[in-house]
Amino acid sequence: MDNYNFPPLFLEDLNAEPGFDRQNFIDAHLVEPAPTSIRINPFKPSATKINGQVPWCTEGFYLDARPSFTFDPLFHAGAYYVQEASSMFISHILNTVRPDKSDPIKVLDLCAAPGGKTTLLNSALQSADLLVANEIIKTRVPILSDNLNRWGTSNTIVTNNDPKDFNAIHSFFDVILVDAPCSGSGMFRKDPAAMNEWSEGNVNLCHQRQERILADIYPALKEDGYLIYSTCSYSHQENEDILDWLCTEFDLESIRIPIYKEWGIVETGSPVKKAWGYRFYPGKVKGEGLFAACLRKKESSGGISNYKNNAQQKLPAKEMDIVKAYINNADDFYFFKVNDDWLAINREHKESLNILHRHLYIKKSGARIGKLAGNDLIPDHELALSLIINKDKVISTELTKEQAIQYLRRDNIDIAVTGKGWSLMTYEGLALGWAKLLPNRINNYYPKEIRIMTSPTP
Repeated sequence: MDNYNFPPLFLEDLNAEPGFDRQNFIDAHLVEPAPTSIRINPFKPSATKINGQVPWCTEGFYLDARPSFTFDPLFHAGAYYVQEASSMFISHILNTVRPDKSDPIKVLDLCAAPGGKTTLLNSALQSADLLVANEIIKTRVPILSDNLNRWGTSNTIVTNNDPKDFNAIHSFFDVILVDAPCSGSGMFRKDPAAMNEWSEGNVNLCHQRQERILADIYPALKEDGYLIYSTCSYSHQENEDILDWLCTEFDLESIRIPIYKEWGIVETGSPVKKAWGYRFYPGKVKGEGLFAACLRKKESSGGISNYKNNAQQKLPAKEMDIVKAYINNADDFYFFKVNDDWLAINREHKESLNILHRHLYIKKSGARIGKLAGNDLIPDHELALSLIINKDKVISTELTKEQAIQYLRRDNIDIAVTGKGWSLMTYEGLALGWAKLLPNRINNYYPKEIRIMTSPTP
């Protein structure tokens, strides 16, 4: 790639942007490869090999080279997430505005798929906090759910709704992240093909869409709640101009986020309202292009008290006892059924789940435990990866890396059977999924839709 591959007028437009260094930017795209970074799952400690830390995220690390994540069983077990380093700045914003975690909060990731920022937020939350991950595009919901399943927590709900649908729940969330659909110029180094899609007309269309999304979701934010806004665009119209529009149209106060000079992040102010924003340029930071900002809501959007809903399913006590045996600290959870499936979510989120169920289209909630067949549980894949499973209740079979890859491909596993019944298949102590051990064979129950489809390189 050379200088002339950038879209027409793109660099000229960027010349006027705060902190932009044209030659440094070009060199970063011509010479420097996009860095590879991962974020460790704090809930699933592992022996993942890590090197330099991402300066604005305690769980983020750079790798010297990009390995084949597909053939690393620890990736499938949820030990880490492969995430672009700049986007990890969102956790720094959340930790800045919420230094004291004593009071539980409700957080919405509005444009959540594939789940990088969702699991990032989840890592910064506690079980008493609720995280709602919404994805408007139905076909992108499964990958979001899969990534949350791997992360293992049970304080999450996945919804599939348009932002305007959240108008039904005024003042519900303490924090809303809008990682808005954008023109994507911040990803040019990682995805050069994105340059073919970029145009000034597309930037203007994205600006209009961003305004609509923000206006639609604004009522769902509580008074004194925080709106975190981000894009992977360099365009002023999608970044600082949006901040000016927000502060003009709504009663929002800009929040300054502390940064260190050595991080290389450029702090900006919007032209009219001087709202703080943070720009990431390849060459200045070890990451891709990002813009992020945080604002606090200073007005109320109406009474949350109207939403109380303590409806509870009446479930057979005998069945409940069977299911509870598979869950650690079972009394801390609210159990419910969707068709024949048993699910559990942290008890403190029962009312919120019922409220959201009344107004939104829920695709996943808490952790799916499984189905009952008589007095036996047919365990779900979500239970295997969940942090709430009572491992004393089930047997485990530890696999070598080669055996783990066989399992993840749904191949026959070359292993001697030493037990009988449902077994957690583990690698380095972390669960990958279920298999059923029989006297003369192993039935592999890894989900077909997420199995590894390719073969490892010799």
